[in-house]
Amino acid sequence: MLGLSLTMTSCLDLNPQDQLADGNIWESSSDFKYFANNFYGWTRDFTHIYNDAPHSDLRSDLIIPLNSVNAFSHGNNSITESDGNYTGNYNNIRRTNLLLKNAANYTGNETIDQYVGEAHFFRAYCHFELVQLFGDVIIVKEVMDINSPEMNKERDDRGDVIDFIIQDLRDATAKLPGTAPENGRISKYAAYAFLSRVALYEGTWQKFRGNEARGKDLLGIAAAAAKEVILNGGYELFKPAALGDMAYKYLFTLEDDQSTPVAGLSKSSNKEYIFYRRHDNDLSRFNINITHGAVGNAFLINRKFVNLYLCSDGLPIEKSTKFQGYATMISEFVNRDNRMKNCFLQNGEKYWINDAGNSRIDWKGMDGEDAKNALTCTANHGSGYQNKKWGTEREVIDYYEGYDFPIIRYAEVLLNYAEAVFEKDGTISNEDLNMSLNMVRSRVNPEMPGLSNELVNGNGLDMRTEIRRERTVELYFEGFRIDDLKRWKTAETEMPQDILGIKWAGTQFETSWGTESSRAKNAEGCLIMESGRTWSEKNYLLPLPADQLQLNPNLGQNPNWEVN
Repeated sequence: MLGLSLTMTSCLDLNPQDQLADGNIWESSSDFKYFANNFYGWTRDFTHIYNDAPHSDLRSDLIIPLNSVNAFSHGNNSITESDGNYTGNYNNIRRTNLLLKNAANYTGNETIDQYVGEAHFFRAYCHFELVQLFGDVIIVKEVMDINSPEMNKERDDRGDVIDFIIQDLRDATAKLPGTAPENGRISKYAAYAFLSRVALYEGTWQKFRGNEARGKDLLGIAAAAAKEVILNGGYELFKPAALGDMAYKYLFTLEDDQSTPVAGLSKSSNKEYIFYRRHDNDLSRFNINITHGAVGNAFLINRKFVNLYLCSDGLPIEKSTKFQGYATMISEFVNRDNRMKNCFLQNGEKYWINDAGNSRIDWKGMDGEDAKNALTCTANHGSGYQNKKWGTEREVIDYYEGYDFPIIRYAEVLLNYAEAVFEKDGTISNEDLNMSLNMVRSRVNPEMPGLSNELVNGNGLDMRTEIRRERTVELYFEGFRIDDLKRWKTAETEMPQDILGIKWAGTQFETSWGTESSRAKNAEGCLIMESGRTWSEKNYLLPLPADQLQLNPNLGQNPNWEVN
């Protein structure tokens, strides 16, 4: 076993640099700051939504890869020999514990509260990642070495881990400043916002698995944390009047260079991002071809998702007289939630990307020089639905776009509040809806009726369905959907369904896209992009990697995962 251990990586990677840091650098506030700076590289970023990553929408029922089958989305992933999500998070937890250990012995005159608060926050962040992926995991509160007894203990119950996370986040709020001291650093309201995410996740996970009392307690914590941000955080939704009903699109591509049709808007105009990964087209690039990787026929968008967008009267397409059907290639876009046109290209629509010759020139659209470079969307590709969220319109070299990635934004907190209140009490007042969910809805839909009890009751709707609809539409392509399906325990219903494209039979697509005549279609005449998808109870958690079970057999494997 000793020989085996020397060739394998434990969940606690005792990095030599960490061991060196343990004794040599903790003499001033700047030493703690320098060490804490590294924590910020652990968070979600563009690579985590564009690639096959645990929280990516590519693992959900909203989108799938263009030319391959995602094993996790399809339901046929298997036990891996190793898993960087497991070892990486424990490595990072060890580093937060190093800072906290040395903070306890710090005798300098300068305050280190900010960095202690950050250590608590990121320790909570990493433990939450582990719970979401693996369920029961080992809580690590101290700096451990290869001889620590925790190296061979059983996993802690997920409930105990969540309680530990909540306490860490409360400790973080006590140490962190009310306003972030530097762009990109967290404040106490980032900790409150993340607490609302954690408690909502686990509250609904428990509620929909029969533990209603525990769920109610956690949902109360989620609602209170979100309300703290709403009342005192000072954040607001990004909606400059000059951008009108396209503010949602330009929120996600905002740079300090002109990146919207309105001159003068820059990253400082964005008060919505609570916690984000900072990027710059010179100093901190994406390392991913983001515009070309998102715009147009970059992946397959599921028709089920597109159908979630409400009509302009605030009603679902199956209830609204405003819905124009599918007869033409653009009819389903008419009279819909304006976020639909913020996220998707319509057939015949003029648009721009980052290439020289295909980008904006004077930001006057079709009334100016931009018209020379405009591309035209042809919707007869992929599933027939074409994405434009995350794609810049300004000329910039591939990989050099410089917009920030939102890890937590204010819109999520507003939606967290609405859902937590409803799931806790089984009801929600119009007042609570108006201070939360309806603010998100009206950002680019000022004329759309807000969600209300009267709208729900008068049209045979379901409040839970409408709250979940709003969340799914608003947070599309940001890495939330598969986690939401898991906590709601609806993945077994949603995930096995076929991924569909546009309605082809009996529509304009049938004559304009003849090459799809041989593709399989469902009973409604919609293109079937992927079938044979499965989901079983075991898929709600990932299997523990084989190498960790060899190192510590007391971990035990997650339910129904058999070693092949």
